[in-house]
Amino acid sequence: MRLTLYGDYSLRLLMYLALNYGRVTTIKEVAESYQISKNHLVKIVKDLLKAGYLESVRGRKGGLLLAKEPKEINVGKVLRLIQRNFNFVECFDPNTNQCCIAGACNLNPVLHEALSAYFSVLDKYSLKDISASGELLRSKLGISAQVGD
Repeated sequence: MRLTLYGDYSLRLLMYLALNYGRVTTIKEVAESYQISKNHLVKIVKDLLKAGYLESVRGRKGGLLLAKEPKEINVGKVLRLIQRNFNFVECFDPNTNQCCIAGACNLNPVLHEALSAYFSVLDKYSLKDISASGELLRSKLGISAQVGD
């Protein structure tokens, strides 16, 4: 099982904003810290804004903020929203399935069970949990410590 870059970058963006909770942050700042494409982040931001995970601040000092507290953002829910396609094998999609052994093979239910276990673990964690090593993450990303940390 592999997380797409879209899913990976989505979680990284949310983690960055969690580390800067309450401070307006720009896409450019995040892209530079992670050394990833600003264009990729723009697409992700649109999805996360639409889903209600982010708020956009307009104007000269504009940027992004988390719309919820980090402890209220569930990792499993974010990935279900962002990743969208968890069709690990052809037979997972009944609309395009051309597998000649579909229905006779036991791989499909085993992989569905594995996917369920995968999300069962992810559903236990919040954005706060995956950003818990705040000082170390801030240091690696070049982020100044927040007031009150």
